[in-house]
Amino acid sequence: MFNHSNNLSKELTIRNELGLHARPAAQIAKIAQNAKSRVWLLKDEDTADASSIIDLLSMACVSGSKIIIQVEDGSDLEILEAIAELVEAGFGE
Repeated sequence: MFNHSNNLSKELTIRNELGLHARPAAQIAKIAQNAKSRVWLLKDEDTADASSIIDLLSMACVSGSKIIIQVEDGSDLEILEAIAELVEAGFGE
């Protein structure tokens, strides 16, 4: 994990075979919607609102994609960790 101008973030790799499809996107969005500040998913040069299923699906994160989950406020560290655990577990697939 690294601190990037007061934003907390974590780099992860999409591990499940089907990538970030509708069910995993919904899981991430549900967690991100509980954050006090904004939660972002970054891939290459693109940024998506992690609380939006449509935004997440638009990122086209296939298996093996490198992503960064970023929260704007340190009080949302548990949100960051929950999303990271979900991604690292392959979304239970």
